[in-house]
Amino acid sequence: MRLVILLCSLCLLGSYAKCQEKQELADTSMHSPKRAARLSMILPGAGQIYNHRAMPKGKKNAWWKLPIIYTGLGFTSSAIISNHVMQRDLRSEFQYRLDNGSPNPAFPEFATFDDTGVLQLYEQHKGARDMMIFAFVAVYGLNVLDALVEAHFVDFDVSRDLSLSLRPTMTDIQTPGIRLSLKFR
Repeated sequence: MRLVILLCSLCLLGSYAKCQEKQELADTSMHSPKRAARLSMILPGAGQIYNHRAMPKGKKNAWWKLPIIYTGLGFTSSAIISNHVMQRDLRSEFQYRLDNGSPNPAFPEFATFDDTGVLQLYEQHKGARDMMIFAFVAVYGLNVLDALVEAHFVDFDVSRDLSLSLRPTMTDIQTPGIRLSLKFR
C-alpha cells in the first residue's frame, strides 16, 4: 500500500513539474505587466529595467528613469531624516525648558528662541517631515505605476501608416478654424 502511495505521489510531482515548466515557458514568451509592477515594488527601478530589456531594439528608452526614481527617493529620505532629527531635538529642548525654566545648554542654536518659537519650529519640522513621508510614498507609487503602464506598451506598435495632422483652415470666408485629419493606411 505504501509503495502505491509513493508511486502516485511521484507521478503527481512529475506532472506538476511539467506544468510548471510549461507555465514558465509561457511567461517568458510574453511580457508581463504584473511582473514589471512586482519587480518595481521589490526594488525601485527594477520594473523599468525589465521593460527596457523586453523592448525592441530601436525603442529601448526605459533606463533613463532610474536616476530620477533614485534621486526622488534619496531626496525625500534625506529630508525625512533631517526633519525628524530636528523635530526630536526641538521636542527635547522644549521639554528641558518646561522642567528647568531655562534653555538647554546641549542645544545652543535654540537659545535665541523663546518657548513659543521653539514650539513653532517643532510644529514646522514635524509638518515638513510628514509631507516628505507623503512625497516618498508618492515617488515610490509612481515608480510602480510607471513600470506597470510602460509594460503594457512594450509590444504596442505605432506604424508610419497611422498619421494625425492639424492644419489651419477657413470654414467660410470670415471664420478661421483648425482641421484635424486622421489617416489609416
